Amino acid sequence: MEYIAKILIMAVSSIFINNFVLSRFLGLCPYLGVSKKLDSAFGMGMAVIFVMAIASAFTWLINAYLLIPTGLEYLQTIAFILTIAALVQFVEMFIQKSAPALYKSLGVYLPLITTNCAVLGVAVININDHLNFLDSILNGFFGGVGFTLVLLMMAGIRERLEKAEVPKSMQGMPIALIIAGCMALAFLGFAGLKLG
Repeated sequence: MEYIAKILIMAVSSIFINNFVLSRFLGLCPYLGVSKKLDSAFGMGMAVIFVMAIASAFTWLINAYLLIPTGLEYLQTIAFILTIAALVQFVEMFIQKSAPALYKSLGVYLPLITTNCAVLGVAVININDHLNFLDSILNGFFGGVGFTLVLLMMAGIRERLEKAEVPKSMQGMPIALIIAGCMALAFLGFAGLKLG
């Protein structure tokens, strides 16, 4: 029962309090780029959840069983980036075969998961926080859920703004950045939660 409470605390913390996009400001490129339509935002979110969870597992294993025993901890960043790049290639091939329309709508943003600093950030945070294997996977999964949540919220707002009368000078990226700032302020309210 105590471990379930720990998982719930980790979920609330990763999704709301320490959200990668709105609290740590990681992964802003796909957040602003893919958040124009709900369907592409959902597809990107699912891909990021998968990559973050699997990358957390692989990077933990590589660190624990390859880098630390051989004294090559200083190669963590390079090893993690190569691992993430390989996983993204796998996800890209899978989406291209199984959902060509989603693959086309994601465009250049799908390969950009490789350079999405939120994915690398969760791997580094897992190691720095000394999380065990299962906790690393859960932290990656919940971090991806938090990323997907704010991506879908932004996409929903931006779809509604397409029909709203927005001043010409504020259309496009300026209003998106203002919304992102307001969302970050709203999520800052979760920082006051007392967990555990």
